[in-house]
Amino acid sequence: MADQQPQVVSGLQLWQWRSQAMQGAIAAAVPPSEVDWLLQEIAGLDRLALRLESFKDWDEIAIAISLADLEKLWQRRLHDRLPVQYIAGVTPWRKFKLAVSSAVLIPRPETESIIDLAVASISQSQAINPLDQGHWIDLGTGSGAIAIGLADALPKATIHAVDYSTAALEIAQTNAQNLGFADRIHFYQGSWWEPLTTMKGQFSGMVSNPPYIPTATVATLEPEVMQHEPHLALDGGVDGLDDIRYLIEVSPSYLRPGGVWLIEMMAGQAGAVRELLQNQGSYCNIQIHTDLEGIERFALAYVKGNREQVIGDRVLDI
Repeated sequence: MADQQPQVVSGLQLWQWRSQAMQGAIAAAVPPSEVDWLLQEIAGLDRLALRLESFKDWDEIAIAISLADLEKLWQRRLHDRLPVQYIAGVTPWRKFKLAVSSAVLIPRPETESIIDLAVASISQSQAINPLDQGHWIDLGTGSGAIAIGLADALPKATIHAVDYSTAALEIAQTNAQNLGFADRIHFYQGSWWEPLTTMKGQFSGMVSNPPYIPTATVATLEPEVMQHEPHLALDGGVDGLDDIRYLIEVSPSYLRPGGVWLIEMMAGQAGAVRELLQNQGSYCNIQIHTDLEGIERFALAYVKGNREQVIGDRVLDI
């Protein structure tokens, strides 16, 4: 949509399209509220104008794409289950509006809490130097949501973001630029930690929303996800834990003593992830946190010190 010139339509024309689109949504079991959200994004209409239908009498309304193209995309929403966020080209996340495309996973509301957990984890760490001033990394950044959230929440930190997909990195860099964080976030193309082998032992925190869905489960996901979102960001192997195992095994060599290890995971994986963290031997203070729905969604741990860390006149073996 970003490449298209704005179009002008009458309020009546847009009202007629909205009415037909809502009827189609109900018939296709798509939430009709998506129609109004889409019109807020592409036509700049506010909720009150939509609820009162006052825009029906407006002479001109500028929209991001033609009504014909909008109708084609909406039909894809109804029949191909194309996510409405991909139609609009944006999605809200925390206080931001992020650009999205089929190259990236659509950031979910439940992932927003991972930023708050990262911030809270800093005060619990026994690291000598404050963690909020060091290097933090978002592994598998996708749209850049977590990296941007970290840059906003940790203004003294340097943020690094890695993704295997060059198309995803383009979206993430666009979002960082649009939201004013381009000078705060360093982007790298590659697999997990591999682009940063020269920075071992320097990171205060690692945050990741890795692929965690078992391969056999991916095919059973709702069509909006299975048919349109990148499987690279979804498929976590036979048990869904392939990438999480890697992050558990490799991350301690990159994190400072007392550094934070924090991931999102699938419902039902908390026990296995906790056991993997315990068995690896490099982690302490392992925690499982729930999302707003009460689902065990996040695993947090700290990296032990390789030696005794002296803090003032106290000696802590972390």
